[in-house]
Amino acid sequence: MSDESIRTPRSSPLAMGLLSLIWEEPMHAYRMQQLIKERHRDEVVNVAQRNSIYQTLQRLTRAGLTAVRETLRDEKRPERTVYEITPLGRRTLEKWLRTMLATPSREYPEFPAALAFMPSLTPDKARAALEQRAEALTNHIAALDGQSHHARTFQPRLFLLGSEHQRALAAAELEFVRGILSDLTKGRLTWDPKELRKLAATR
Repeated sequence: MSDESIRTPRSSPLAMGLLSLIWEEPMHAYRMQQLIKERHRDEVVNVAQRNSIYQTLQRLTRAGLTAVRETLRDEKRPERTVYEITPLGRRTLEKWLRTMLATPSREYPEFPAALAFMPSLTPDKARAALEQRAEALTNHIAALDGQSHHARTFQPRLFLLGSEHQRALAAAELEFVRGILSDLTKGRLTWDPKELRKLAATR
């Protein structure tokens, strides 16, 4: 195994996003957080806590993927460290992007897990929860549409593909949830939690 493969940290959406920004130009953590939000990439990269950005940058720097270019000092602002990408960082970013684009990853999101164990609820309680989810998805799609309309005024589509993907997933999930709700309402999908427990006990 090469030294490079030993040193390279595991990929993550945040690490990839930060490397990609520094690939554009050297910048400090606050600017990275700003750009991710301005480009609506906070839909796919969690930058709510700036501390997570600092921790990721430290990890990337320890691995040799980024380096400190300079430290900006201004009496009116806190000290800010400017990072730049290294040659190893460029190669790693390309490797991560190619892998993430080409290979579906096995993830464990909450919603499919909740669906798998939904029989632990009564049909009425499940329907009420899914109605709330349908409303939340409808609002989320409306918000994405509003952001997309605004963003397209200032940015080419290339920078909005992540948001497009989020909208497509939300729309597909909303259609799926509405189908389940229809089946629950019309009695095509139903169960008795007590009977299920009895059945499990006999096994």
